[in-house]
Amino acid sequence: MPINRTTATAHELSWRENALCAQTGPDFFFPDPGSSTREAKRLCAACDGREACLEYALSHDERFGVWGGLSEKERYRLRREGR
Repeated sequence: MPINRTTATAHELSWRENALCAQTGPDFFFPDPGSSTREAKRLCAACDGREACLEYALSHDERFGVWGGLSEKERYRLRREGR
């Protein structure tokens, strides 16, 4: 179910509580420009909340960091291609 930023409920955002990134910290997923995102993407690939996370990022136009296993550029391409 897509998350609408104006009507998102606690249930729709519950993926965040169990997400692997919640156990790692934000620096891992928001690396310095030019740094590798490989490790963050590897962790995302193992996370059960990956799809919900990606949908959240796309719905909220998240422009920085790794969300749902995709970098900023990858999400931009996905949006441009119409998902």
